[in-house]
Amino acid sequence: MGQAIRKLFDSFFGNQEMRVVMLGLDAAGKTTILYKLHIGEVLSTVPTIGFNVEKVQYKNVVFTVWDVGGQEKLRPLWRHYFNNTDGLIYVVDSLDRERIGKAKQEFQAIIRDPFMQNSVILVFANKQDMKGAMTPMEVCEGLGLYDLKNRRWHIQGTCAIRGDGLYEGLDWLAGTLKELRASGFSTSVGTSSF
Repeated sequence: MGQAIRKLFDSFFGNQEMRVVMLGLDAAGKTTILYKLHIGEVLSTVPTIGFNVEKVQYKNVVFTVWDVGGQEKLRPLWRHYFNNTDGLIYVVDSLDRERIGKAKQEFQAIIRDPFMQNSVILVFANKQDMKGAMTPMEVCEGLGLYDLKNRRWHIQGTCAIRGDGLYEGLDWLAGTLKELRASGFSTSVGTSSF
């Protein structure tokens, strides 16, 4: 009965559950972002072996966020988290210019997967506080975002440690997912924004 009451409460007050997978190369800041959003603090983290999963409530949207390890040996396992995913948060280390090509290769493989073709895309260009970091526009070009057709995407400059940009990105993600659910469409004409 508790579950039924919660669903009724959620539907009355408009809470919606969304499944989001957060991916990116190792050391991009995924786990730091997850726990900054989940508990509002920066935790000391080690490389994720496997995954972390947390429910993050933002406004009236409850995101189930899967943070999956980004080491090269773990990347083939990413596809096991794609089924029934509403959104992708792709985190890029904006300071790591040497691996932007690898970040693009992995990103393109994710968004081409049949299970991810209807997911909206939020890119966090992380570590914007660091001297020499690529701008969000440079990250956008590096990932090939401008070439995406018939996809909803947004890029947001962030600093995970301070929380800069994280909630602005979630605003876009929540609003876009709600809009798509309300319209009954699972995908939309390609849009971009900074």
